[in-house]
Amino acid sequence: VPPQTGRAAAMPRLLDLDERGELSAAHVRLVAQALGKSERTVWRWLAAARQDQRFARVEASRFTVTAEIRRLLALWGGNASRVHAELMQRAVEDPDAPAVPSLSTLHRAIRQGLTRGERAGLKSGEAARRAHDVFGQRPPTHRNAVWEGDHKHVPVEVDVEGELATPWVTWFIDCATKAITGVAVTAHAPSRDAVLASLRIAITRSEPFGPVGGLPGQIRVDRGKEFLSATVTAAMGAFAVPVTGLPAYTPHLKGTIEALNDAVEEMFLVSLPRYTGRQKLTGGRLADPDAPPLTYEAFVGLLLDWVAWWNTRHHPSALNGKTPMAAWQADATPLMDVSAGQLATFALQDNGRIYTISTSGVRWRRRDYLAPWMNGRTGTKVSVRHLPHHDDTIEVFDATTGRHLGSAFLAAVASREQIRAVQAARTAAARRLKADLKAAEKLRRRRFEASTTAAPPRLLGSPTSVQAEEELGAAAQTDRRALARPDLVPHGPAPDTWARPRPPRTPTCDEEQADDR
Repeated sequence: VPPQTGRAAAMPRLLDLDERGELSAAHVRLVAQALGKSERTVWRWLAAARQDQRFARVEASRFTVTAEIRRLLALWGGNASRVHAELMQRAVEDPDAPAVPSLSTLHRAIRQGLTRGERAGLKSGEAARRAHDVFGQRPPTHRNAVWEGDHKHVPVEVDVEGELATPWVTWFIDCATKAITGVAVTAHAPSRDAVLASLRIAITRSEPFGPVGGLPGQIRVDRGKEFLSATVTAAMGAFAVPVTGLPAYTPHLKGTIEALNDAVEEMFLVSLPRYTGRQKLTGGRLADPDAPPLTYEAFVGLLLDWVAWWNTRHHPSALNGKTPMAAWQADATPLMDVSAGQLATFALQDNGRIYTISTSGVRWRRRDYLAPWMNGRTGTKVSVRHLPHHDDTIEVFDATTGRHLGSAFLAAVASREQIRAVQAARTAAARRLKADLKAAEKLRRRRFEASTTAAPPRLLGSPTSVQAEEELGAAAQTDRRALARPDLVPHGPAPDTWARPRPPRTPTCDEEQADDR
């Protein structure tokens, strides 16, 4: 027991025993042994308590850190010596100023009055102060309960069409299994299209990340405008998936993705050529400034290989020896998949205007878009949706029903295969129409039998009277069935007094021969 705490607890008890006349040397000896003090010291404490009810040691007045000292520490970057010099200068200029403590006293007051985090913050700022904070961990969840997403600026120079650039990676990770669900790489600062591309491949559970993916229960991101844009929130809101924007400058609230950002640099990017954070020589020179850079395609391939290694062969400490893929497959939580039809409209923007398919296709943003399925649809009213920043392809929908008609490509930059597909569709439509017209002409043409005697012309393939009656009877019966409403008022049995129709009589052979004559 600390002496000061034990003294404050023991003195009231000893005074009570003393007032009742029950205090003995054994009590004092017991307290002294418990607090590690001599019996004489405990008797002295008891005397002080009897005299002025002083149950604890009276601390001498000491110099403490004031608000003014804190401001001076912030001014001089946590330098206590400069703060002491400032106080001395003030004392010289103003005789009425408070007495200035010694430098050692000021150092002691700063150590006792400020925590390590406060001293680091006054010296280096908020990031240094936060390094001394403690953070709790969220309780474990199941797969797809929460995803976290972020952008990572890659500190590696790569060759992008003959120029050096540092790419960006946009990715999402499942917080429960630590599995990377989707990745998109851009050679420039990312925008909404990078977020949507990464989300699309994560939701579809396609290669190279499948079977990881599906619809998450929630997505946590920082307050980046790309993640919280109306296009992204509306796309996920259509699937009832909230996108939660965390407060600014709070990386600890999305620690899973931040740990991934640190891991990819420490475990992969640092080994690549032209890594900008590598060790430098005297004067800040690189050991090999002329190292050949990776091409953009090669970098993307290596990054995807590392993501596959992370999901299938890496063993994060939080998974108790499992890989993210193994943890994912061991989780029996049901998955929610999205059909291809629903993904056709995923994250597409619509300006609300109505367009008309003309002989040149669809005129959108003063450019024409074509597709093989447009043949025969000129004059159709349609609406256009597109992926942000991607105007080489658009999605066309029926303006009346909202049905997805198909994709259309920019005619000005159409490939030879696309032009051939349009021509083939146009030729197929012409052949189909030609076949229909020929069939109609055959129905319209009337052919007669060759005559050898003077008789009226007889049509080829004309039905007999029996066949004609059967065909007319079937047509009449079909018309009656079309007009009947048996579900409106159900019919009951016919009364016995009703006359019933007789079945048609089959003609005899003599009658048929007479008809033929």
